[in-house]
Amino acid sequence: MRAFRIYLAGPEVFLPEFGKPVFEAKKAACRAAGFNGVSPMDGDLDLAGLAPFAQGIAIYRGNLAHMAGCDAVIANMTPFRGVSMDAGTAFEMGYMAASGKPVLGYTHVATPFAERSERYYAGAGARACESYSAGTSIERFDMADNLMMVGAVELAGFRVRRVTVPAGEELSSLAGFESCLADLAAARTR
Repeated sequence: MRAFRIYLAGPEVFLPEFGKPVFEAKKAACRAAGFNGVSPMDGDLDLAGLAPFAQGIAIYRGNLAHMAGCDAVIANMTPFRGVSMDAGTAFEMGYMAASGKPVLGYTHVATPFAERSERYYAGAGARACESYSAGTSIERFDMADNLMMVGAVELAGFRVRRVTVPAGEELSSLAGFESCLADLAAARTR
């Protein structure tokens, strides 16, 4: 019988070396917990000779194939390039939820989404860059991120793990990930 496979979603792909050191550490943690971790960087995707747009589509297809072969997702929901989580990771969580697979998530920024949003939109830089957002409402549900993302985790029977880590380690720490692994292992023994 094959090992239970977990898709490792998150913005780590934007770290140096495409986040491979972080993904390898996550895979090792998965193995130690009796799981098999699958990174978006796995496989030998040949992008040579493709135009940038075609490269993006090839990566999209590769990630869909990875997710189709997995049994669950653990997503790094740490805010990335703004107040909310990485958009690609949000898609991956939605894809797995729509596939009926368990969705687990964590964030290494414990400040609630509404508070992060208020601080961001109070700044002059946000107004200059995002005039289209002026006057719009902010979700106030005491959640770690957008209600749709938190809902995907909650309806899968889990909760978003909010774990504070030292500044600068938000995308490389395994603290939240390991909490999710423990949650998944406990759920599989019930």
